[in-house]
Amino acid sequence: MTDTHSASSVLGRNASRVQRTGRSLPFGDQRHLMANQWLVDEAWMLDAQSYSDWLDLLTDDIHYLMPVRVTTALGAGFDTSPGMAHFDEDKYSLSRRVARFLTEHAWTEDPPSRLRHHLSNVRAFAADLDGHLVEDHLVVESATLLFRSRGDVREGSFVSAGREDVLRRTPEGWKLARRTILVDDSVMRMQNLAIFL
Repeated sequence: MTDTHSASSVLGRNASRVQRTGRSLPFGDQRHLMANQWLVDEAWMLDAQSYSDWLDLLTDDIHYLMPVRVTTALGAGFDTSPGMAHFDEDKYSLSRRVARFLTEHAWTEDPPSRLRHHLSNVRAFAADLDGHLVEDHLVVESATLLFRSRGDVREGSFVSAGREDVLRRTPEGWKLARRTILVDDSVMRMQNLAIFL
């Protein structure tokens, strides 16, 4: 099985190890339609900053990772810095970030940012673990462009990224079990990262 970014992280040691398998599902496939709707609904929730509700969309073993990108020579075989990440989080650390937003100490988000997540290029795949199909998981790739505006003076900022998500079917519905975010910049130009992608 191909190693995952989560496999090398302490906080990702319990994360799902499923991998995508086969071609992307047809756009008319019910699994693709479900995954696309799930991502759109999540984007609305993040734009509305309904973070407590967003936490309910995450599994207890979630790993939320955004490695630091690096610029390397062609054929180097890597484009992220080993052991370095902008986000490397589990359910507990994500819940602590959300709890902080609700206090008077979250000065980076007071007043709150205006956010808009733009989603495209959604592709869903069947999931595989050690050569066996895993029916209750989907691997979903997407592109996201986040626009963020704070205050009245500073110009708005953008983050462009590709994401690989693992969605898991649970008794409460589909939930996010793993997210790896690969930003398209090696140097982040946003004032801070008090956001979720």
